[in-house]
Amino acid sequence: MKKVTKAIIPAAGLGTRFLPETKSVPKEMLPIVDTPTIQYIVEEAKASGITDLAIVTGSGKGSIEDHFSSNYLLEQNLERKGKDEMLKAV
Repeated sequence: MKKVTKAIIPAAGLGTRFLPETKSVPKEMLPIVDTPTIQYIVEEAKASGITDLAIVTGSGKGSIEDHFSSNYLLEQNLERKGKDEMLKAV
């Protein structure tokens, strides 16, 4: 049996069941305590052996892309201040 190493996460709906919260924040970015839901989904996929992951989004979901993109200024600032745990988290 072949091991599954690729996954697709559909994240393109309008989030109408979570209105009014999802009017300005994608449902995938709603936090569970202090972490966006999509982060838990990606971490679970990674922990299960997924190496290739695609997140399918729709319009107005740029914050999902931003969440997983590098932020050079933030990372540089954390490194300069010696905040290694925070740097590792981002």
